[in-house]
Amino acid sequence: MEKIILVLLLGCCFCVAENNDKDGQKSGSTSSGDTCSFTTIAQSVGALGEKVAKMADKITLLETRVQNTDREVLELRSLIGGTPRVAFSAGLSDSGSGDIGPFTTSTTLKYKRILSNYGGCYNPSTGVFTATVNGVYFFRFTMFNNLSPTPSSVVVLKKNDQQLTCVWDTSGTDSHDTGSNAVVILLRVGDNVYVELQENRVVYDNVPNYNTFSGFLLFPV
Repeated sequence: MEKIILVLLLGCCFCVAENNDKDGQKSGSTSSGDTCSFTTIAQSVGALGEKVAKMADKITLLETRVQNTDREVLELRSLIGGTPRVAFSAGLSDSGSGDIGPFTTSTTLKYKRILSNYGGCYNPSTGVFTATVNGVYFFRFTMFNNLSPTPSSVVVLKKNDQQLTCVWDTSGTDSHDTGSNAVVILLRVGDNVYVELQENRVVYDNVPNYNTFSGFLLFPV
């Protein structure tokens, strides 16, 4: 904007100088008229500069509105047409068969056989699901034992360090017992969900995978 004003002033000066050359010698009163002309031109240029400044402010405001609109469009797309796809299902064993446990301390079960893992939120190396989207999620897990005569299985579903629900079988004279449980919970980005085998407890698994851990995003919030 300052460059525009400078160009206008220079242009006006050249015009005045050219008119002076054409008219010849000027009287003192004419010099006074030239001064008035310069004053008028300066005022006009100043008014024009104010208009340019106002236009620049309006352009900046419009650019900000466009940026905000683009952001809102992206958010709407994520909620309507671009909902994040988060879902996984895994079996406890990827080969062989046998007992898992007992351990002297509560231990996170690592479900190694990946059946699906959309979004890559479940880590088979740690057995932990980590939320990458704020939302409401569904989780389900199963427990199976093959103990005789006395079963000794306690499996807990946890969010971070909080116990959510569990499946257990610690009494009776039968074997081949199974059970499952499920939850619907709110997760924030970074929350962890995992299945924990309690200390001195055992589960049994083989390739058909009697023990599974599954979850998926119901909807973002």
